[in-house]
Amino acid sequence: MQDPKDIQDIKRPSKELIAKLYEHVSSATAAGDLNKLGVSNCFIPGPTPYTPGKKIVGPAATLQFMPKRDDVYVDGEYTDPELQLHRHVLYGTQEGDVVVVDARGSMTSGVFGNMMLTYFQGAGGIGVVVDGCIRDYPEAPEGLGLWLKGVTPNFHTQTEIFPYAVNVPIAVGGTYVAPGDIIIADDDGVVVVPIHLAEQLAEAGEVHAEWEEFSRQKLEAGGDLRLYYPLSDEARPEYEEWKKANGK
Repeated sequence: MQDPKDIQDIKRPSKELIAKLYEHVSSATAAGDLNKLGVSNCFIPGPTPYTPGKKIVGPAATLQFMPKRDDVYVDGEYTDPELQLHRHVLYGTQEGDVVVVDARGSMTSGVFGNMMLTYFQGAGGIGVVVDGCIRDYPEAPEGLGLWLKGVTPNFHTQTEIFPYAVNVPIAVGGTYVAPGDIIIADDDGVVVVPIHLAEQLAEAGEVHAEWEEFSRQKLEAGGDLRLYYPLSDEARPEYEEWKKANGK
């Protein structure tokens, strides 16, 4: 188990980059455009939206759980709390952070409860992604984004797993997430954006959102799907005129 003194903070992207991704890039756009950038699958299967209508974009602080073994982890729920690493992933929270948890898909361990989620939101956190469960779901702080496999009344180490490391690479639903990668989560699910591709994704997403707006208007008016989705070369002059007319 990691020594709390060895925990490193994450590197955070600029607020301008986050704002651009939030405005122009959905999880579906991210998944498609990242594929074009050479990363075939950054979707995190398993966690689903428990706060419908919520969208978050922010850097990932990561928490890794491991299987319990009695000679490795013997503590109870409140035994020496400062050695329990699920607390430490929250201590470094800054405005806009997202906590991403590899809980090994456990459906019997509540990684966080109401009190810890309240602390996280109060420190500026905007959402959690858990390949597993939380508890106290009905009392979860209003406005905090939640993407979960489920909920449980159990506390975090009650059954089969225990918190092992903070801000290390993790596998969430089988998808690689590095600390500091950007999370885009909405009603379609959760996508992890490799930090070195975030700027390119933001640029591609802005273009994508723009032509989709044009195409959507055309399709709503009865336009030909073959012409407007995806945008064909034949329709591009019309699209360029639309951009000029709309000041884009």
